Formats: sequence, structure tokens, C-alpha cells
Amino acid sequence: MIKDQVLKSFSGKNVLITGGTGLIGRNIVHMLCDAGASVKIASLDRIDVDKRASHAFADLTDFNLCNELVKDMDYVFHVAGIKGSIDVTMSKPASFFVPLLMMNTNILEASRLNKVRKLVYTSSIGAYPSAEIFCESQGSDGPPMDMFPGWAKRMAEMQIESYRIQYGIEHYSVVRPCNVYGPGDNFDPKNAMVIPTLMSRIFNKENPVKVWGDGSAVRDFAFSRDCAEGVILALYHGTKGHKFLNLGSGIGCSVKELLETLHSFLQFNYEFDTTKPSGFPRRVMDISLAREVIDYNPTTSLYDGLKETWEWFLINKDEYLLKQNYFKTDN
Repeated sequence: MIKDQVLKSFSGKNVLITGGTGLIGRNIVHMLCDAGASVKIASLDRIDVDKRASHAFADLTDFNLCNELVKDMDYVFHVAGIKGSIDVTMSKPASFFVPLLMMNTNILEASRLNKVRKLVYTSSIGAYPSAEIFCESQGSDGPPMDMFPGWAKRMAEMQIESYRIQYGIEHYSVVRPCNVYGPGDNFDPKNAMVIPTLMSRIFNKENPVKVWGDGSAVRDFAFSRDCAEGVILALYHGTKGHKFLNLGSGIGCSVKELLETLHSFLQFNYEFDTTKPSGFPRRVMDISLAREVIDYNPTTSLYDGLKETWEWFLINKDEYLLKQNYFKTDN
């Protein structure tokens, strides 16, 4: 939970949340509306996540539009991004790379020109070089493991660093979330990530649900509300000289453990296809620095997070059709 003094600081402030209809963004919207902030969402999704917030249907690849959105804003949460499966990342890299570069460059530059008091940018675990444990001190020691989206995320981090060097801007913060899931996730069967993909297949009564590998691969799954709290805390406290902070659960969970947790409240059969690769053996975030610097404290258990996500999915399983799809057509 975020301390009251943090949330009260947003009362009466003008706040722009790009990607405010997304997985992390909608939680930030709810919390800041509750805190009495004047919230504006910028998104191409046709989704109303909170009637207390205004919604600008905005293409952030347009700099002039970004400049208008940022005017008179006290704080900017730049959470907008593009989410897709590994297959889509590999087959349509330009659909990630180009819009991400444009959106990030535009919002950051518009914020600088309009002298926004504070900004936080959500980068990604994909900006890290491949490793088993992700620690901030090794964050740029090699090329990003997610090649095209990872480089686009790193370019925005570098843009913020360039502002610090040239303009002395110290109040822009960067966080790198891990594998985030929760209500509002992308359940598009053509480009969903592991948890929404499994839930969709379970809902559609695939029997058995076939899973690549042997289930031993370990990942760090962070619940969206916990991650949103971390984003708010990063803007409030700043990263205090650190280029970025990790946001995750800090707990490794194997694919088998993930399936067993789902199986504890859902009835389905599954089997592993050991003729297929399991993926990188282990990828877990070290969140000790975020705990220390911004008082980040994720509290949602995997069971509770998955159950809440499933219950949301049953009611909103077609919401993905209202979301901007960057992979639908190639121009």
C-alpha cells in the first residue's frame, strides 16, 4: 500500500497518464482519481476505465498533439507502450520499434519544453541484457534481450539521461517493470503473453492445455496494481541518482508453479510438450534497490493476482477488441 502522504500530494494536481487504459495505467488512473488529482488519459483504446478522468483519443506519434496534451500538466506518467507475444516481436519488429521511438521521443520532448514538474517513464525488463537475475548495476552491460522493443525502450532512457546532462533535469524517473499481468491485460489470442494466453485456452476448454517445454523455466510475474504503485512511488520520490529502478515481484515462479496455481481454482488438464523449448531457464528481478529507494513493497500473492485477473477476464474477455492493435495491418 502507498502511504497516505504520497497520495495526498497529488490532490488538485494536473496529471497526464499516457496509456491510461492499459494494464498498469488504469491502476494509476484509479489511484490518482481517488487521491483527488485532475487526471487526463491519452490513449488510442476506446475504453472508459474511470469516468472521473478525461480521455484524449490521441496518437502519440504526432508531436504537435503531444505538445498540446502536456500543456499545463504538473506531472506526466508515460506508461504507453506496445505489448505483444514473442512471435509478434520477431515477425513484426518495425510495428514495435518505430511507434515506440516516436511516442517516447514526443512525450519526453513535449514534457521538457512545457517544463513538467515531474515525469516517470515505464521502460521494460526487455531493455536488460539476458541474465538470470536482473540488477540495476548491470542494466546496460550488453544489447537488450528483446532486440527491437528493448532498444526503443533504452533510447527513451538515454533521452532522459541526455536531459539530465544538458539541461540539469533531475526530476524525470525511469522504472523497468518485469512480466506484468492483471485485469486489463491483452487477451488477444494472436499476440497475448503467457498468462492471458493460458487463461484464454482454459476458457475455451482446450483439453489438454499443451505447454511448451518441461515447465521448469522460472519467471518473475508482477501484479499490475503492485507495479502501478511502484510507478507512482518512483515519480513521487525520484530514483535518487539511479538511472532506473526495477519493478517486479522479486520472486521466481516456474511455469509449472504457475499452472498449478491456476489449477488450484480452475478445472482443466494440461501437459508439457518436452519436444519444444522451455525458454531461458531463469529470469527474476532483484527489487531490493526499489524497496530501499522508493519504499516499493509488492504484496499481491500469485494466487490472489491470478484469481482477480480470471474474474475480470470472465466479464471483459472481449475488451481487447477495443484496444489499438499495432499488428493488425502492415502499411
